[in-house]
Amino acid sequence: MNVRADVAELLRAGLSDRAIGRELGVDPIATVRPARQALGIPKSKPGRRPTATPEDLFWRRVKPTDDDHMEWTGHHGAEGTPLLRHGGVLHTGYRLAFRIANGRDPDGYALPSCGREHCVKPGHHGDRADRAREKRVDALYADIFGPSA
Repeated sequence: MNVRADVAELLRAGLSDRAIGRELGVDPIATVRPARQALGIPKSKPGRRPTATPEDLFWRRVKPTDDDHMEWTGHHGAEGTPLLRHGGVLHTGYRLAFRIANGRDPDGYALPSCGREHCVKPGHHGDRADRAREKRVDALYADIFGPSA
């Protein structure tokens, strides 16, 4: 059986089938229970468990690359955008990486600014304000030195 990585991760964290179903928006009986059996993980013990934050889950879904970037090992959207669902809210890996690096949510979209497509390393993202500042710097440079070749 092919087990979804996000389901396996939450099973290993000790969440119940129903909790995983709510968290990921999947059927606990048709999706989670067979995954639990395939992985040989016993039923969870009753009671509430501390929930991981989106930032905690972010770190479980990234891996460093050889060229000082990070790639997303979790779920991707249609255009390759790294996605994470927490508490019924969909987060992008870019937004979480920006929040981790800057201690605040981005103004508008957070997008990789390091030149590597789909990079999720914290510190490698810019928001609307960063992109506007970069345009002003580029325009100032062009005014001083002329258009670049």
